[in-house]
Amino acid sequence: MSLMHAARLHEVGAPFQVDQIEIPQPGPRDVVVEVKACNVVPNLRNVITKYPDWFPFLPLPQLPAVYGLDAAGVVSQVGSQVRNVKVGDRVYVNPGRDSGDSHASRAGEPINDPAYTFQGYFGFGAGSREVFTDYPQGGFCQYMKAPANALVILPEEISFEQACRFGYLGTSYAGLKKTGVRAGTSVLIHGATGTLGLGAVLNALAMGATKVFAVARDRELLERVRQLAPRRVRVLSYGDQPVGTWVREHTAGRGADVFIDAIGPGAPSETSMAGIDALRRGGRMVNVGGMAEPLQVDMIRVMTFQISIIGSLWFSVGEGQDMAEMAAAGTLDLSVFDHEIYPLSQINEALDAVEKRRGGFTNVVIVPGS
Repeated sequence: MSLMHAARLHEVGAPFQVDQIEIPQPGPRDVVVEVKACNVVPNLRNVITKYPDWFPFLPLPQLPAVYGLDAAGVVSQVGSQVRNVKVGDRVYVNPGRDSGDSHASRAGEPINDPAYTFQGYFGFGAGSREVFTDYPQGGFCQYMKAPANALVILPEEISFEQACRFGYLGTSYAGLKKTGVRAGTSVLIHGATGTLGLGAVLNALAMGATKVFAVARDRELLERVRQLAPRRVRVLSYGDQPVGTWVREHTAGRGADVFIDAIGPGAPSETSMAGIDALRRGGRMVNVGGMAEPLQVDMIRVMTFQISIIGSLWFSVGEGQDMAEMAAAGTLDLSVFDHEIYPLSQINEALDAVEKRRGGFTNVVIVPGS
């Protein structure tokens, strides 16, 4: 029996412990990935410390559990029925798992599967518990098992540290795709200096948006966002002036084509409402941040202005491959991140570092083999 090191949570509220456990073996359509980098996502501490107050409809893995949402590494083993992925391939592991045989899965909408599950994080239905059993490892370990069809093949231009940000980048990319962002589009982004919001800025620029309106509170970080593309990005510290007035000043009075709401739970609903009010007729709003307060939406205005309000969860493997190709071509700039790298033995220090980060430019990474 071959063993590996894994950081496991044994008890809610307790620190992670580094244990020795068995290296997983692949099923016929699986691979085993040697993890080279795993992102420490900002929401992780909420997930692991608030049970049973965590959302009851979002199941958690059984303890002791190996967490770690966003992993990148090298394929070390392939199952007997894996035809195209090869040992040695550099990959990002999309952690989204579906049952494979639900109505949503058969319809080509795996993210809408009632048992959809984030491997190494949390699930979305009762069936998630079985998925956790099938794929028990997140990325906080040396080796993890995953389906071969979950892999994004990474070009050499993308480092493992950059690739393990694909979760947040992909969430914003999928949301932007739902709105039809293209050349000539104007995009308003709330929470633009955060992990999700910065990803939305980077992807909007990569997809050809010619006007990006970035809204947040931290002026220093907003200036850094503006410098990403000074001719295309305009910034506003929330509260300096009404968002709708500001956006219309720069769009000949029309309003924004797209509004990406990347603010999370705890933000006031009026922030989201201000973004909706800044949309042009026919504009589209996408929520990727999970703002938790109820919205007091004027449905007559939504109807007569043909405003679309869309929820967007995660992203497909194909969308991840899109981002990999954009990054390799240089249109999606992944060089902007400030990587803070920790070995597996310092997983608890890495969790603390996430809470002290300066916005979305900071990228806290676990490197299990270091």
